[in-house]
Amino acid sequence: MSDSQIILFLITSILLIITPGQDFMLVISRSIAMGRKAGMATISGVSSSLVLHSFLVAFGLGALLQTSEFLFSTMKIIGALYLLYLGVKTFTAKPPQIDIDESSKVPVQRLFLEGLISNLCNPKVIVFYIAFLPQFVAADNQHPTETLLMLGIVFAVITFFLIGGIGLLAGTASSWLRQNQSVQSLLNRISGIILIGFAIRLFATERTA
Repeated sequence: MSDSQIILFLITSILLIITPGQDFMLVISRSIAMGRKAGMATISGVSSSLVLHSFLVAFGLGALLQTSEFLFSTMKIIGALYLLYLGVKTFTAKPPQIDIDESSKVPVQRLFLEGLISNLCNPKVIVFYIAFLPQFVAADNQHPTETLLMLGIVFAVITFFLIGGIGLLAGTASSWLRQNQSVQSLLNRISGIILIGFAIRLFATERTA
């Protein structure tokens, strides 16, 4: 991967990870309701599931991407369309509402499994990995399987530190965020515009020989 591809991957990953979704809201709600330990247990489960997805996608797609020019081009189109969809959805999204269950403490093992199963059983995640990761595998890459696996694991690690860090701050910041939803709306619009820009860039990218 070139330096520009690495930077693009990191920027896009960060934007996608901080866009509130099922896993994001699960971790934040657990952090606010049950404390930092609960949030970290949940994000550990989510990130572990992402590593499993990385293996599934890498070993399922690596050989095909290396031999099929049509599949590679198709994946780029799918990825661009998916980023466009995420961009529009993010731009128009309303600030998320967090449902907090002020229940008794739950064992960290159960919270870990909750995060693991929530992510592993979400079909949108595997579709996302299939659409997103191949965008950063060059057409002439001699080791697409290893590259896909590396990208997937890096994405999982970034997810752990980003959402985990936000979860650690969630308890302190929750009251302020609920009173300033315009901040979340602004972040949604900025992220949406950037994601749409990345989608257009992918559409315009020509496959190298």
